[in-house]
Amino acid sequence: MLTLYWYPKCGTCRKAKKWLDEHGKVYKEVHIVENPPSREEIEQLYRISGLELRKFFNTSGKKYRELGLKDKVKTASEEELLDILATDGMLLKRPILTDGSKVTVGFKEEQYENIWGSSF
Repeated sequence: MLTLYWYPKCGTCRKAKKWLDEHGKVYKEVHIVENPPSREEIEQLYRISGLELRKFFNTSGKKYRELGLKDKVKTASEEELLDILATDGMLLKRPILTDGSKVTVGFKEEQYENIWGSSF
């Protein structure tokens, strides 16, 4: 089963959810702010994704700017970045979609078609 980490007020998240619904995908919704993934879950998502860890940061978010993370992200260790991401669900780029063996961060329709279109 798919797990969608999302924030209901996020337009991009709503687009991803609409795509999943239109394609008949079965998924579990996890409110990324009310029930943020643990540090261990974030690390697992990161490892499975094959993406750079900085791709998991919501760089356009208010919290990211308030904490002045732009420069910190460039110099911090992987351990430090994972710790920072685990402090607040609003720091995570969303939506995050996973089936346990694949992970996508953000929503691009073409990417969803390629990765999730034929699955399940």
